[in-house]
Amino acid sequence: MKKIDLRKQLRELYTPSPREAEIVKVPKFGFLMIDGQGDPNASQGFRDAVQALYAVAYTLKFMIKKEKKIDYPVMALEGLWWADDMAAFAAGNRAEWKWTLMILQPTFVTKALVKKAIKQVQEKKELAALGALRFSSYVEGLSVQILHVGPYSLEAPTIERLHNFAKERGYELHGKHHEIYMSDPRRVKPGKMKTVIRQPVRKASPISKPVD
Repeated sequence: MKKIDLRKQLRELYTPSPREAEIVKVPKFGFLMIDGQGDPNASQGFRDAVQALYAVAYTLKFMIKKEKKIDYPVMALEGLWWADDMAAFAAGNRAEWKWTLMILQPTFVTKALVKKAIKQVQEKKELAALGALRFSSYVEGLSVQILHVGPYSLEAPTIERLHNFAKERGYELHGKHHEIYMSDPRRVKPGKMKTVIRQPVRKASPISKPVD
């Protein structure tokens, strides 16, 4: 049985320091994804998406373990967050928040394997969000990241530190706010939960001087 541990292979991207932000370059990865909108604490669609993603992720894992003799751990849940009006996002108007929940997959996972796993799940369970699940690649590229330790409700100061870090080094924010949920909130106390906060960036555009 061949064993692959993506958490170890991708340590640089999934174990940042909580003390200081860092710059990373994130390559293209394949993800199971589901899109949605609304307050994650109140939205049934959010809960349905989490349930469907994990159901397919674990079905894939055990299917590949049986058929291909390859074992690997299911990766952490991740979320991309944004709003059409980013002022609503910054102000905490959660009803306007849009999100893509996703789980990273090993490079040998294909659309055909995902389709097969979805069919297996459909035969056993009726999951509301299963029809919305897709397998897609995502390229984040140059990004800054930091580890937040504590409850989700207290992320704001950590996010501000991350944004300031980027700006101080000549970058501007570019792309969607990204969170990686390394702790299971059902098992870990809020004060000890770990969340990777990541933000794609690009070199800030120079401010043009007025022509005399």
